[in-house]
Formats: sequence, C-alpha cells, structure tokens
Amino acid sequence: MTRRLFSLLMLFFASSTGLALAEGLTGRFASIDGGELSLEAWRGQPVLVVNTASECGFTYQYEGMQRLYDTYRSRGLVVLAVPSDDFNQELATAEEVKEFCTLTFGLDFPMTDITHVRGRDAHPFFASVRDETGFEPRWNFNKILLGPDGEVVATWRSATRPESDAVTGRIEALLD
Repeated sequence: MTRRLFSLLMLFFASSTGLALAEGLTGRFASIDGGELSLEAWRGQPVLVVNTASECGFTYQYEGMQRLYDTYRSRGLVVLAVPSDDFNQELATAEEVKEFCTLTFGLDFPMTDITHVRGRDAHPFFASVRDETGFEPRWNFNKILLGPDGEVVATWRSATRPESDAVTGRIEALLD
C-alpha cells in the first residue's frame, strides 16, 4: 500500500470515528460523574490512561495513581482512570465504582464510566491504541502514556506500578 493511500485511509478512519490519528489520539468518554471527558480538552498536557477494576488484585495501584496525580498535576499531568469489566472484576454500576474509589482511596482524578477496553467492543480510543501500537490491555491496570501532542509515548502492563521509575521518568520528561 502506498504511503498516500495509507494516509487517506487513516484520515477517513479518523473522520468516521472521531479520532484524529494524524494529530494525536483523541476520544470522548462518558464521565463517571455525568457528562463527558474529552482527551482534546487535555491537549498540551501528558495524560496517563489506566484501565481499572475495583475487585482486582492490582486495585492497590489506585493509591499510586492518586499520589502520581498529586505530585504532578500542578505541572500538567492528567491521570484518567477507565473502569472496565472486561475481565469480570468491576463493580456492577458506575455509582458503586465512584463510591468505592472515593471512600476507599479518596480519588479525585478524572474517571470514566465503565468502559470496554479490548476486543470488538473496545472504546474507539483503546481500539486506536491497539491499531497504532499493537498494545491492548491483557488485564486490569495497564497504562498508556500520551504526550502533550496526543501521541502514545509509552505503555506498561499491570505489574508496573504507577510510581515506578519507568513511569515517572517518562512523565517527568514530558512536563514543563
């Protein structure tokens, strides 16, 4: 396939899905608080997107995600939690997830409603990450770091803690 044809196909894909791959990943998510969260609103800032689940053995990582957000939010970092039941470990409703996360961990970073992150029903953001990079969550608490331009900078699997040197080093390199 020629580069021009590939570019035209990508532009068609971007316009038909609402994702602008040539200009960085975009996407809209239903917010756990109601309304909508848009990656476009955070353009110019690094965004750490984490697929989460309240009943997972990695749920303790919420604490690290909050500390990361507390440490770097004043310098522009956004942490976005994307609760998902794709691995059958999320609570039944967004209200239960919100209550659990607020009462148990005191989370105050943005969270989406319960969202599919893999397979045929994956949210367009996760489908685009998969198509662009080959990275797809294999479990809960996978991490995707977007640069200020909306491009995928790095990805990590569940075992990588949010406050690890690997994650914080990449984030610090993106901050002003």
